[in-house]
Amino acid sequence: MARLIVLRGVDEGKQFDLADPVVTVGRHSANAVALHDTQVSRRHLELRALPAGGYQVADLGSGNGTLLNGQPVRAAPLRTGDQIAIGQTTLLYTAGRPAGEELTDRVKLLARGADDDLPSAIVRTVGADAGSRILARPDAARSDWLKARLAGLAALYETADAVSHILDVDELLARVLDLVLRSTEADRGCVMLRDEAGQLTPAAVRYRDGLSRQDELPVSRTIVDYVLKESQGVLVTDAQADARFRGGASIHRHNIREAVCVPMKGRREVVGVLFLDTHSTLRELVARSEGDGKFTEDHLQLASAIAHQAAIAVEESRYHQALVNAERLAAVGQTIAALSHHIKNIMHGVRFGADMVRTALSGDDKDLLGKGWKLVERNQARIDQLILDMLSYSKEREPAVEPTDLNKLCEDVLEGVRGRAAERGVALEWHPGQGVGAVPCDPDGLHRAVLNLVTNAIDAVEDRPGGKVAVQALVEPDGEWAKVIVLDNGPGIPADRLEAVFKPFESTKGSRGTGLGLPVSRKILREHGGDIVVQSVPEKGSKFAARLPLRSALAADAAGGTQMHPPLPPEGG
Repeated sequence: MARLIVLRGVDEGKQFDLADPVVTVGRHSANAVALHDTQVSRRHLELRALPAGGYQVADLGSGNGTLLNGQPVRAAPLRTGDQIAIGQTTLLYTAGRPAGEELTDRVKLLARGADDDLPSAIVRTVGADAGSRILARPDAARSDWLKARLAGLAALYETADAVSHILDVDELLARVLDLVLRSTEADRGCVMLRDEAGQLTPAAVRYRDGLSRQDELPVSRTIVDYVLKESQGVLVTDAQADARFRGGASIHRHNIREAVCVPMKGRREVVGVLFLDTHSTLRELVARSEGDGKFTEDHLQLASAIAHQAAIAVEESRYHQALVNAERLAAVGQTIAALSHHIKNIMHGVRFGADMVRTALSGDDKDLLGKGWKLVERNQARIDQLILDMLSYSKEREPAVEPTDLNKLCEDVLEGVRGRAAERGVALEWHPGQGVGAVPCDPDGLHRAVLNLVTNAIDAVEDRPGGKVAVQALVEPDGEWAKVIVLDNGPGIPADRLEAVFKPFESTKGSRGTGLGLPVSRKILREHGGDIVVQSVPEKGSKFAARLPLRSALAADAAGGTQMHPPLPPEGG
């Protein structure tokens, strides 16, 4: 099944399976692929199924346009690995597993017979590492036939990085089998991979055009076990040695005379087997002279080379998946460790305050009781803040945009922190702006983001003499962006730490912070199609600018159209 994977953007990591003939992509929740990027139109583009399979992308007249692999497009067919850029989001397209995947249930691994004598039926063998040697030196092949076919295959080997971008192993193996059927005389083929328990499971199967897909593809366990045990690919031309083919009735029923089976050995291990056979009628078998088969030693060598290439790709795919899983587990562990650290510090404050309250009650000390209760309340507020930050950071939401007076919003924020600033001896300055009376934004979300920036600034300067925090609202000279600037004269942030402050749990306030304030604030601004830009000079102070597009895609859609606004320019003042 075809799939879209979000590589970058607010929805990074999401995956969408594509099943319908027409799949819409946009910001509205009614789309099959609904994104939270506010620079994406409500109905931005469509993916339309093609008669031959796969999809084409078609832009629906969006204001910001659609880029395919970096180039603007109106409509174009998609190939696995193509990247679609819309707004601040990049999508990766993969075609998925082609039609015919249900044929794997027709592969039957036959029981091993007690009297099987496989070695007597083998006419040629090839080492499991022959594939890598053949692909490395195609000019050293023993025949002109193999040289001609390896010429194209060697190019495939040299461009293994192009093959490695196919994320779906099933799709990759299906392509490998297509290549095998085009390059050999095989009528049918299948790939069987080892699972985590070491058991072989059919992963892909292909039939040559004209053959019935209703027929089972019987795979001899005797042959497969021999190939895996001896680590050798085999070419079998005397089918009578296999229990499947003994007697005319069996030959007539299966219509098979020859088989090729090679191990799929990558760089590290054997991941499975590639099995090929030919399809012959009884009359063809009788008419064919002894030793005159469709398969030759060259076919065996070629199958080994292809199986080696496929095995490398399977190994790399599994290795990549293992890395992803390991990173996820590591991220979970780091998150738990960071949360445990913050919660431990908060609970320490709660316990200390509770002890003060208990002592004050026993001694009827009202002053101590007041101090202890304030400590409990302060740490309770920190717990509330941590929970709100966690919810804000993890929750996917679309801003409820409405015209908002930035001056009034900033004044509300400052009014709420004046007491905190006074306790810490921090001076607050407020510079209202012109033209910011109706900025399209979610007032609740932006209030939270600005509040985080201001409280961070207060915390940064509380221990410094003459600590000061200045807040300013303004419209940039180009008239396209509004912003709220928060300045402080604190210790500043080293240049190599500027981006790190936006990572979860990277708090510079020790036990006083949750480490989520700035990541939450940036997430809120990016949900609006804006961002937070930071500038800092050590020992002089820091400047955080929360920037918002004045012509928001959200507001434009509400007015009946989609407006285009430019990308974020570098922060200059």
